[in-house]
Amino acid sequence: MIQQRANFDWMLKELNDGVPGIEMIVVLSSDGLRIARYGGDPDAADRVAAACAGLQSLASAVAVEIPDSDGRMKLVIIEINGGYFYLMSAGANAYLAVLADIRTEPGLMSARMRDLVVRIGAHLTSPPRRNGQTV
Repeated sequence: MIQQRANFDWMLKELNDGVPGIEMIVVLSSDGLRIARYGGDPDAADRVAAACAGLQSLASAVAVEIPDSDGRMKLVIIEINGGYFYLMSAGANAYLAVLADIRTEPGLMSARMRDLVVRIGAHLTSPPRRNGQTV
């Protein structure tokens, strides 16, 4: 079961405070629904969450082409003019996404995201849904 959004605040704030340049952090379900966010506009966080559903699906489709891969996406980093986008698997049916400016060092960001996922990954699990309802 998903923890209440208020319980995510301090965890996401800790990531934000530990890495310079973070613009927005979004926790989302695999079907693209925002679970929690830190920073940024709520509507923008919803758009990012929806886009992440497609990106994680695409990454998983490519992963199956790698020999000895189980086909599951772990981390995607996209360098954009002016910054970076990070998407990391964060538990069953849940993902952690971060938008950051150019001050952010990708190695530090991915390490901090991984640390956060290890500490709270079980709490970032989103139950599967069918027709908009939790199964």
